[in-house]
Amino acid sequence: MSMLEYNEIREHKIIVWDGAPHEVMASHVFRKQQRKPVNATKLKNLITGRVAEISFGGSEKAEEADISTKTVTYLYKTKSEVWFTDPDDKSKRFALKESIVGEKMKYVKENGPVDLTIYTDDEDEELVIGVKIPVKVDLEVIDAPPSIKGSTVTGGNKVATLEGGATVNVPLFIEIGEKIRINTDTGEYVERA
Repeated sequence: MSMLEYNEIREHKIIVWDGAPHEVMASHVFRKQQRKPVNATKLKNLITGRVAEISFGGSEKAEEADISTKTVTYLYKTKSEVWFTDPDDKSKRFALKESIVGEKMKYVKENGPVDLTIYTDDEDEELVIGVKIPVKVDLEVIDAPPSIKGSTVTGGNKVATLEGGATVNVPLFIEIGEKIRINTDTGEYVERA
């Protein structure tokens, strides 16, 4: 694992701080008058979700976290758990807590692929710290209010329910059964698929 200098600790890097993986949410390198440079950061603990403000001085370093990804197949969701399986061996099923997986699973179809983000600590123990899904996904509209003839000229939006349970604002001309493309980062309609 490599060590990062104070000025290399930038946004979206994952470092080990206090023995746990932290994602750098924000960083700002500056000098306080005649003093040495400082990197003021906001770090999010990827295990607990807590955010802390930490400053790194000019002589301080941080260890870059050992992060890997593994592609798995999403099976289904229960009240508090999300179930996955190994795509090569369907008998290897496992569950993750919904707090680890996050809200984005509503944009993934059952039997769809997702990437697990895995942190490996100093004792070579692996810990799943998150799930990555594609930025744009195509989903079918399963429920939407009907369009009124002539109302599509003026523009506007209506709320549609997609397979997987997500709700999204869509243009008035979108009908039940159509496939649409969704941006999973913003949760917004992009275009017809």
